[in-house]
Amino acid sequence: MHELGVVIEVVNIVESFAKQNNLTKIDGLVIQIGELSSMIPRYIEACYPAAVDGTLLQDTKLKIEILPGNAICKRCNRVYNVLENNSYTCPDCGNGDCELLCGKEFMIKEIIAC
Repeated sequence: MHELGVVIEVVNIVESFAKQNNLTKIDGLVIQIGELSSMIPRYIEACYPAAVDGTLLQDTKLKIEILPGNAICKRCNRVYNVLENNSYTCPDCGNGDCELLCGKEFMIKEIIAC
């Protein structure tokens, strides 16, 4: 489970941001995770309490937003969800040439401070 290491790095980034901006308390953290990323949201949630224990984020609430794994067909311009379609092939025209628009992200979207 590589999620613990990733969450620890997120904690380090947020604590550094807090220090640079003279924040003494953080109430929440919003993370965006793409459907096609290598991160598993429930594992992030499970290891979050251990990763923030004893840090500035110890009492924060974690919110995870899932970003869809969308692609656009280069032939017909149809935007479709790769996971719902279970393929990178366009559900309208059958073309396999597509461009991934989103879904591989892992971002700190928001730090909620008092």
